[in-house]
Amino acid sequence: MTALDLSSPVAVVGAGTMGQGIAQVALAAGHPVRLFDAVPGRAREAAEAIGARLDRLVAKDRMTGADRDSALARLHAAESLPDLADCGLVVEAVLERLEVKQELFRALEGIVGEDCLLATNTSSLSVTAIGGALRNPGRFVGLHFFNPAPLLPLVEVVSGFATDVTSATRAYELARVWGKTPVACADTPGFIVNRIARPFYAEAFAVYESQAAEPVTIDAILRECGGFRMGAFELTDLIGQDVNESVTHSVWQAFFQDVRFTPSLAQRRLVESGRLGRKTGRGWYDHAEDAERPEPHTAEPVPAPAYVVVEGDLGPASDLLTLIREAGIPVREDEEDHGTRLVLPSGGQLALADGQTSVEFRDVVYFDLALDYRRATRIALSASQDTSPQTLTEAIGLFQALGKDVSVIGDAPGMIVARTVARIIDLAHDAVAKGVATKEDIDTAMRLGVNYPLGPFEWSRKLGRNWAYALLDDLHLRDPSGRYAPSLALYRHAYASDKREGTSS
Repeated sequence: MTALDLSSPVAVVGAGTMGQGIAQVALAAGHPVRLFDAVPGRAREAAEAIGARLDRLVAKDRMTGADRDSALARLHAAESLPDLADCGLVVEAVLERLEVKQELFRALEGIVGEDCLLATNTSSLSVTAIGGALRNPGRFVGLHFFNPAPLLPLVEVVSGFATDVTSATRAYELARVWGKTPVACADTPGFIVNRIARPFYAEAFAVYESQAAEPVTIDAILRECGGFRMGAFELTDLIGQDVNESVTHSVWQAFFQDVRFTPSLAQRRLVESGRLGRKTGRGWYDHAEDAERPEPHTAEPVPAPAYVVVEGDLGPASDLLTLIREAGIPVREDEEDHGTRLVLPSGGQLALADGQTSVEFRDVVYFDLALDYRRATRIALSASQDTSPQTLTEAIGLFQALGKDVSVIGDAPGMIVARTVARIIDLAHDAVAKGVATKEDIDTAMRLGVNYPLGPFEWSRKLGRNWAYALLDDLHLRDPSGRYAPSLALYRHAYASDKREGTSS
């Protein structure tokens, strides 16, 4: 099926940052582009801004002067909606208000031809609800680009309840022809990325609200231990606290105030105070030019323990045993397998975060999940007020001997990386079970849309079928609000491991 002939004009309605980006993508693909905005003069200003960006690409040898001139010759600022009558595709990128979008598409339906594909770039509204205002909602689809659209490859192709399969297929193929990586998803709150990414922010904020760690330490752990490109606090400062909170609130409301998506009170206070991040000069961090970036908590150097005793295989952290031996620390094996933990010379225990709290046990220090224990440069430890100082010192010394910076946080069950990854895995399984998208498209969306080091199902295969369920089940026992209750889909996935050994994750 032909997505859209290159001679067919593409219209972009809404000349803001996202609209300009989408227009630039269509230009680069070779289409004539009509740019329209309801504010007089704004479309022309946007066209000039696109021209300036193309000039910069030429200056950086990323585009030839001839290609720039050809693209600019195909770019036109439309004076009115009727100027879009012969377009084969109209993409809307206007204000995120349902009635505004519905009114726009009702007007467009009476202007464009019957074979024109109509698309919205909404990130938070229902594609079904927007298309519900049309006489023919079958040709209406979501094309959710990510900002900046010319650079980021992911496009979520969203089918509303009434979207025809042929329209969704045309939109998918169009995104692919434009050099993007499309993923198909059903019209669900947050689509793929904004639905499944909520725990990345929510759990970081929850650890902060419980006073277990400061933002800079949580960010460092997510980056240097979890392998994420940015921490939750610095990323929301970049996105804009108001924008990030608005998406969270929208998803929460759309899921009938499901506790799993509850917004953060700490973030609400930040927005109310006008500290919106980089764009206002201050958010979680001070972004003034002369501001000093705070340092994460890093434990002072202490001696390594004389030896460790291993009980079990440490599960997802089994690579640590090789690292400990390479560091010259003797590893003794307990012939009686009591679990998956290390016993330190003081008699205290060191265990991978599992959803339980340190205070429940006589003398236990938890360590966080790492993407790769060999490559991780920081490890987080969690202890309670009852933990023996000697046990904590030995745990710190052990990881320092492995070349890691060590951050000690409060007694937070599931710690930071572990509970974040477990919740992302859970939401991903739930989404597949409810027909939102395939496993493959979800992994692709999370890696390309938000730069996660692994997709949720890649994490799941790496960590084992039962890992996320067991951790969340333990968390749910300690916080029975429902926030950490494993989904039925994750329960079935974990239970199946006992029945169908070796089946795919």
